[in-house]
Amino acid sequence: MERTENRSELLEQALGGSRQAFELITEPHRRELQVHCYRMLGSILDAEDMVQETLVRAWEKLHTFEGRAPLRAWLYRIATNVSLDELAKRSKRSLPQELYPAADPMRPLSPAIMDPIWIEPFPDAWLEPTSTDPAARYDQRESVTLAFIVALQSLPPRQRAILLLRDVLGLRSKEVADLLDLSTSAIESALYRARRTLSNRYSSPTPAALASDPMLQDLLDRYVNAWEAADIEGLVALMREDATFPMPPSPTWVKGREQIRRFVAENILEGDARGRWKLLQTQANGQPAFAWYRRNPNGSTYAPFAIQVVSIDGGLVSDATTFVLPQLFAAFELPLEIERPAQVKRKASWR
Repeated sequence: MERTENRSELLEQALGGSRQAFELITEPHRRELQVHCYRMLGSILDAEDMVQETLVRAWEKLHTFEGRAPLRAWLYRIATNVSLDELAKRSKRSLPQELYPAADPMRPLSPAIMDPIWIEPFPDAWLEPTSTDPAARYDQRESVTLAFIVALQSLPPRQRAILLLRDVLGLRSKEVADLLDLSTSAIESALYRARRTLSNRYSSPTPAALASDPMLQDLLDRYVNAWEAADIEGLVALMREDATFPMPPSPTWVKGREQIRRFVAENILEGDARGRWKLLQTQANGQPAFAWYRRNPNGSTYAPFAIQVVSIDGGLVSDATTFVLPQLFAAFELPLEIERPAQVKRKASWR
């Protein structure tokens, strides 16, 4: 009760012009707004920008907040509309396997496409440790997996927003209608279409694919060892026969264990590659992930190279999306340099 009274008092101070009070009442919602904007846009960098814009607009329009709905709902209204405005100006984001045919594994990696067309990885540290609303169809972790985010981007922006507000946040149709200034019937109609499209592009993973267990950690440890030891045969033995290996922002991707073996041998572990790479385990998109570091020419340090998000199916790696975007290491709170030969403690184990 005391927390509610304090929050009400802070709100009155914010309405009276106190920027400090405004920051105190909005800061607890920052992370969940970042996650919402990421789901809308598929980019953590865009999501951060959208949250900043949301808070700017909220401060400028605070005098219009009447308190009939919770402050959280009011902020979600602004964040959703800010994201919709941004989506009206941009192409949807996706991954190489959605936009380009599989590549010849013996050809060099295609040049990067730096236009904002690629989904970016998402740090699990941004996820709020809150329970999922019972009315939601998808929980916090599943709703940021790469497969779910890719499927979301196939929806028209307004349908995307409605599905997220209803099926991820668990809001009622009347609440979503109030947030988006639409009728309840319009919300239900758009939600029906969004669910139908999503069902054709996405299937919820089995519990084993998302769960943590010793066998999974053993698989991930062997996967790291294979990369660092440049053990190509050992690496592909850990992959499904139909595994995929994309490397955005290059449009290049390959499919199939044999194709991956050839591609890796030609482009990543060519020559004397033992010790070329160091992998630190982290967590991204509700999935196991690795920060890839490449050995510098001086031989004594490793520099950020990529963040790789892996999908597991049937006890094997089914996809290894390798985002060659070292500028994202800061968002993941990863070291910007590691030394050799000192042993580096992995940032996080899969759990």
